[in-house]
Amino acid sequence: MLYPLSYGGHPQYRAMRAYPTTATVDLVPSVLVVDDTPSIRLLIRTNLEIEGFDVEEAVDGIECLDRMFSDKPLPDVVTVDIVMPRLDGLATVAALRADPRTASILIVMVTTQSQAADLERGKKAGIDAYVTKPFDPDHLVRIIKDVYEARHGQSH
Repeated sequence: MLYPLSYGGHPQYRAMRAYPTTATVDLVPSVLVVDDTPSIRLLIRTNLEIEGFDVEEAVDGIECLDRMFSDKPLPDVVTVDIVMPRLDGLATVAALRADPRTASILIVMVTTQSQAADLERGKKAGIDAYVTKPFDPDHLVRIIKDVYEARHGQSH
Protein backbone atom coordinates (compact mmCIF):
# COMPACT_ATOMS: atom_id res chain seq x y z
CA MET A 1 0.00 0.00 0.00
CA LEU A 2 1.15 3.54 -0.65
CA TYR A 3 0.95 6.07 2.14
CA PRO A 4 1.66 9.81 1.86
CA LEU A 5 4.84 10.77 3.64
CA SER A 6 5.83 14.34 4.35
CA TYR A 7 9.48 14.73 3.36
CA GLY A 8 10.71 18.29 3.22
CA GLY A 9 7.28 19.39 2.09
CA HIS A 10 7.70 17.48 -1.16
CA PRO A 11 4.66 15.29 -1.97
CA GLN A 12 6.62 13.08 -4.38
CA TYR A 13 8.05 11.00 -1.55
CA ARG A 14 6.00 8.17 -0.12
CA ALA A 15 6.65 5.19 2.09
CA MET A 16 5.95 1.75 0.75
CA ARG A 17 4.94 -0.52 3.63
CA ALA A 18 4.96 -4.26 3.85
CA TYR A 19 2.77 -5.78 6.54
CA PRO A 20 3.26 -4.95 9.36
CA THR A 21 6.50 -3.03 10.06
CA THR A 22 9.00 -2.78 7.19
CA ALA A 23 9.20 0.49 5.24
CA THR A 24 11.34 1.81 2.39
CA VAL A 25 11.28 5.22 0.74
CA ASP A 26 10.63 5.41 -2.99
CA LEU A 27 10.57 8.38 -5.35
CA VAL A 28 7.12 8.52 -6.90
CA PRO A 29 7.06 10.24 -10.30
CA SER A 30 4.45 12.96 -10.64
CA VAL A 31 2.39 13.75 -13.72
CA LEU A 32 0.26 16.77 -14.60
CA VAL A 33 -2.52 15.69 -16.99
CA VAL A 34 -3.71 18.58 -19.17
CA ASP A 35 -6.87 17.91 -21.21
CA ASP A 36 -10.21 19.65 -21.54
CA THR A 37 -12.16 16.37 -21.61
CA PRO A 38 -12.97 15.13 -18.09
CA SER A 39 -13.27 11.47 -19.15
CA ILE A 40 -9.80 11.53 -20.75
CA ARG A 41 -8.28 13.13 -17.64
CA LEU A 42 -9.95 10.48 -15.48
CA LEU A 43 -8.77 7.63 -17.74
CA ILE A 44 -5.17 8.86 -17.71
CA ARG A 45 -5.24 9.66 -13.98
CA THR A 46 -6.69 6.27 -13.02
CA ASN A 47 -4.18 4.28 -15.04
CA LEU A 48 -1.21 6.29 -13.79
CA GLU A 49 -2.33 6.10 -10.17
CA ILE A 50 -2.70 2.31 -10.48
CA GLU A 51 0.98 2.29 -11.50
CA GLY A 52 1.96 4.40 -8.49
CA PHE A 53 2.26 7.86 -10.05
CA ASP A 54 1.19 11.04 -8.27
CA VAL A 55 -1.29 12.76 -10.60
CA GLU A 56 -2.70 16.27 -10.82
CA GLU A 57 -5.00 17.67 -13.49
CA ALA A 58 -5.47 20.88 -15.46
CA VAL A 59 -8.34 21.59 -17.87
CA ASP A 60 -6.37 23.66 -20.39
CA GLY A 61 -3.08 25.39 -21.10
CA ILE A 62 -3.85 28.40 -18.92
CA GLU A 63 -4.56 26.23 -15.88
CA CYS A 64 -1.44 24.19 -16.68
CA LEU A 65 0.77 27.28 -16.71
CA ASP A 66 -0.88 28.64 -13.56
CA ARG A 67 -0.08 25.34 -11.84
CA MET A 68 3.48 25.19 -13.17
CA PHE A 69 4.33 28.69 -11.99
CA SER A 70 2.72 28.31 -8.57
CA ASP A 71 4.65 27.48 -5.41
CA LYS A 72 3.99 23.75 -5.82
CA PRO A 73 6.83 21.42 -6.81
CA LEU A 74 7.05 20.87 -10.56
CA PRO A 75 5.75 17.57 -11.91
CA ASP A 76 8.17 15.16 -13.56
CA VAL A 77 5.98 14.73 -16.65
CA VAL A 78 3.19 16.71 -18.31
CA THR A 79 0.70 15.08 -20.66
CA VAL A 80 -0.99 17.64 -22.87
CA ASP A 81 -3.70 17.64 -25.52
CA ILE A 82 -3.37 19.93 -28.56
CA VAL A 83 -6.99 21.02 -29.00
CA MET A 84 -8.09 22.87 -25.86
CA PRO A 85 -9.91 26.14 -25.14
CA ARG A 86 -8.12 29.32 -24.00
CA LEU A 87 -4.60 28.04 -24.72
CA ASP A 88 -3.92 25.03 -26.93
CA GLY A 89 -1.32 22.36 -26.29
CA LEU A 90 1.29 23.61 -28.74
CA ALA A 91 1.22 27.11 -27.25
CA THR A 92 1.37 25.56 -23.78
CA VAL A 93 4.44 23.50 -24.74
CA ALA A 94 6.08 26.60 -26.26
CA ALA A 95 5.50 28.53 -23.03
CA LEU A 96 6.92 25.69 -20.93
CA ARG A 97 10.00 25.34 -23.14
CA ALA A 98 10.58 29.12 -23.18
CA ASP A 99 10.83 29.45 -19.41
CA PRO A 100 14.05 28.22 -17.76
CA ARG A 101 12.10 26.92 -14.74
CA THR A 102 10.11 24.49 -16.91
CA ALA A 103 12.24 24.11 -20.04
CA SER A 104 13.37 20.60 -19.13
CA ILE A 105 9.99 19.20 -18.02
CA LEU A 106 9.16 15.95 -19.80
CA ILE A 107 6.16 16.42 -22.11
CA VAL A 108 3.99 13.74 -23.70
CA MET A 109 1.46 15.01 -26.26
CA VAL A 110 -1.81 13.02 -26.08
CA THR A 111 -4.10 14.13 -28.89
CA THR A 112 -6.47 13.21 -31.72
CA GLN A 113 -4.26 15.19 -34.11
CA SER A 114 -2.45 12.40 -35.96
CA GLN A 115 -1.34 13.78 -39.32
CA ALA A 116 2.38 13.88 -40.15
CA ALA A 117 2.26 17.69 -39.96
CA ASP A 118 0.83 17.48 -36.42
CA LEU A 119 3.61 15.14 -35.33
CA GLU A 120 6.19 17.48 -36.85
CA ARG A 121 4.69 20.53 -35.08
CA GLY A 122 4.82 18.64 -31.78
CA LYS A 123 8.41 17.65 -32.39
CA LYS A 124 9.39 21.24 -33.25
CA ALA A 125 7.61 22.49 -30.13
CA GLY A 126 9.86 20.23 -28.06
CA ILE A 127 7.72 17.32 -26.88
CA ASP A 128 9.37 14.12 -25.68
CA ALA A 129 6.71 11.68 -26.96
CA TYR A 130 3.49 11.71 -28.99
CA VAL A 131 0.46 9.46 -28.40
CA THR A 132 -2.67 9.65 -30.52
CA LYS A 133 -6.24 9.23 -29.27
CA PRO A 134 -7.85 6.82 -28.99
CA PHE A 135 -5.01 5.15 -27.11
CA ASP A 136 -4.45 1.98 -25.16
CA PRO A 137 -4.02 3.14 -21.53
CA ASP A 138 -1.26 0.57 -20.95
CA HIS A 139 0.62 1.96 -23.96
CA LEU A 140 0.35 5.53 -22.64
CA VAL A 141 1.58 4.46 -19.19
CA ARG A 142 4.52 2.65 -20.83
CA ILE A 143 5.42 5.77 -22.87
CA ILE A 144 5.31 7.95 -19.76
CA LYS A 145 7.47 5.44 -17.85
CA ASP A 146 9.90 5.23 -20.77
CA VAL A 147 10.46 8.99 -21.03
CA TYR A 148 10.77 9.26 -17.25
CA GLU A 149 13.23 6.35 -17.01
CA ALA A 150 15.27 7.65 -19.96
CA ARG A 151 15.74 10.94 -18.10
CA HIS A 152 16.25 9.53 -14.63
CA GLY A 153 18.03 6.29 -15.48
CA GLN A 154 15.88 4.13 -13.29
CA SER A 155 13.03 1.68 -13.55
CA HIS A 156 9.68 2.58 -12.00
